[in-house]
Amino acid sequence: MRRKVIEVEGVDLTLGEGAARVHVLKNINLSVAEGETVSLLGPSGSGKSTLLMTLAGLERPDAGRVSIDGRDLGALSEDTLARFRGDKIGIVFQSFQLIPTMTALENVAVPLELAGKTDAFERAGAELAAVGLGERLSHYPAQLSGGEQQRVALARALAPDPLILAADEPTGNLDSETGAGMIDLIFSLQARRGATLVLVTHDPALAARCDRRIRLRSGRIEAEEAGAP
Repeated sequence: MRRKVIEVEGVDLTLGEGAARVHVLKNINLSVAEGETVSLLGPSGSGKSTLLMTLAGLERPDAGRVSIDGRDLGALSEDTLARFRGDKIGIVFQSFQLIPTMTALENVAVPLELAGKTDAFERAGAELAAVGLGERLSHYPAQLSGGEQQRVALARALAPDPLILAADEPTGNLDSETGAGMIDLIFSLQARRGATLVLVTHDPALAARCDRRIRLRSGRIEAEEAGAP
């Protein structure tokens, strides 16, 4: 039996202030095994992206516990949590989140340099080659297509060789053909590395490619289903 690398127990989260305050996550309980692929599926406003950000330590719950690789995130200081996240969790956002004044190579090397890796640029180049951008190292984000920018973002997320890859609607800003290629690349690299994948999507066909589908509605887990064999 594979060990659990993500454990969520009784998580509640409220965001906003005053009249704008919204109870986003409600008594979430979830566990994910090492190497498993899991999709978070649900309508807009269901809490799926917020749950992903909570798993990644970018949101701290009001109640409950999030444990990653046996570490309780709530017990970590902000600095320790940032280092832990940089080591264990790679994140791909819908909007790419690249630094516009840095080349593709520099964008991928940044987290490696922050982690103190002396071979940051060599590793960054290898990661970009792995996503098919070995000839685009010196290009800035504005010189790249949307699909290429998202591949840079994927290379950056995978460069530290994380235990968990968290992807938040990674095809949301791409056309259908480019998006399909991106998803194939994500699953291929995830399988090759044995990483755990947590994928937020509103696309049932994409969700079905994962080992398990978790459906959210109004901040609660509504159902869990096995993906396609």
